[in-house]
Amino acid sequence: MKEMMKNTGILLAITVVAGLVLGLVYQITKDPIAEQDAKKKQEACQEVFADAASFEAMEVTQTDAAKWAAAGYGQESIDEVMSAVDASGDLLGYVITVTTKEGYGDIQFSIGVRMDGTLNGMSILSISETAGLGMRAEEVLKPQFANKRAEVFEYTKSGAAADNQIDAISGATITTNAVTNGVNAGLYYFRTQLGGGSDNE
Repeated sequence: MKEMMKNTGILLAITVVAGLVLGLVYQITKDPIAEQDAKKKQEACQEVFADAASFEAMEVTQTDAAKWAAAGYGQESIDEVMSAVDASGDLLGYVITVTTKEGYGDIQFSIGVRMDGTLNGMSILSISETAGLGMRAEEVLKPQFANKRAEVFEYTKSGAAADNQIDAISGATITTNAVTNGVNAGLYYFRTQLGGGSDNE
């Protein structure tokens, strides 16, 4: 019994010490991690809106679930919206962060959209796809969206023949479809919730 109580006491002491150490580590690393996250977010915004002087977080308005699903975006979500303004404080457009679940894993990226609906480009924040195929989204898909204006993008396997067409990654159409639908979801949110483009609802 004494031995059992002794061992229990030792385990309790180890647990308490471990908890205190973890708490201390959390307090020490909390601010640097938050700073890194903020820096990463700022860099992503600047990447898709290079001429903006500053960005301000906006409340994400929940779209009507029925309309969202009817538009074909059941697997996409709008995570964050930032207004992009110039040095004079004039609104240039928005940075919209989207997560799509239509790939092999979740794909999260930000897109910069000007008030006329022109897509500046995208910044991929996280992606977990098939190595060598889906992971090529950064080099293959990302450049194709830059400076394009379309209400809805579509992907093609036979070569893009129109501004709204995106060449699919060879052997990775699931990833291509996921990213394309994610961009379309962001643009749909832009038109219906932010008053941009021509499809205001």
